[in-house]
Amino acid sequence: MQAVRTEHNNKPLVSIITVNYNNSVVTCELLASLKINSYHNIEVIVVDNASKEDPTAALLNIWPTVKVIRSEKNLGFAGGNNLGIKAASGSYLFLVNNDTEFTDGLIEGLIQTFEQYPDAGMVSPKFHYFFHKGTIEYAGYQAVDPFTGRNAMIGCREKDNGQYDAVSVTPYAHGGAMMISREALEKTGLMPEVYFLYYEEFDWCEQLKRNGYKIYYQYKSLIYHKESMTTGKNSPLKTYFITRNRLLFMRRNTTMTGRLGFMLYFTFLTIPKNTLQFLLKREGVHLKAFWRGIFWNIQHLKKPTDLCVE
Repeated sequence: MQAVRTEHNNKPLVSIITVNYNNSVVTCELLASLKINSYHNIEVIVVDNASKEDPTAALLNIWPTVKVIRSEKNLGFAGGNNLGIKAASGSYLFLVNNDTEFTDGLIEGLIQTFEQYPDAGMVSPKFHYFFHKGTIEYAGYQAVDPFTGRNAMIGCREKDNGQYDAVSVTPYAHGGAMMISREALEKTGLMPEVYFLYYEEFDWCEQLKRNGYKIYYQYKSLIYHKESMTTGKNSPLKTYFITRNRLLFMRRNTTMTGRLGFMLYFTFLTIPKNTLQFLLKREGVHLKAFWRGIFWNIQHLKKPTDLCVE
């Protein structure tokens, strides 16, 4: 995974990586938004996660030099991005959701963060909602609460009046757009694929921090996000992986005392509350998905740091 340090007016090569899954129209819109980008020393990599139809022709029509990697099976968010990472040559790798669109100056602001802060391992831009431009989705993250296993995005749903216009250290990058340096990648390794979907970027950030790096939020860079267009809101798939991976993340990234406190909270508050809510709403498929997420962790009680994708 060594970088090819191609220079273009003394600017480092940036590898832009995105994952497509049965949504080539949205991915093409992302590629089209790159045309307003003033940073030209880039390579674009699209990993297709076993979509029903081959998107290559459509993608090449928008971005003729795009490198399309087709996976024979759906590897999930982490696995798909890892395929792109392995094929990337850049000194910086910018992982973006396909349901995002670039604004001009996005890449320059992120690179500036690495240049200004030597301890930066990963940087995320400010997020606005695509369909509500001017409204913040992300201006950094709060830390995951060690008791509840929950956290929140700073500034979410607030009108952007410049109240978060300061570069800051944040516990986690936003998985929808995160730039990692080649140096930090080589030291930390690939994104953990055991999660498949949700929480993998949080775990990756924890690994990054354990290796001595910090994660930054860069307000000068702005990206528009179309929300979760692939899995949909409140889908059983989301319920399953959010439940499964919330437990898994806490098992992998907290102390023994912290895990005990979290498990008490989850057992005596989260399980009864969610079970009752799903029953009252007659959402049987969500109830089943919720319990499947719990039982997955019971079935995988071996040391969580040893768990790998199956």
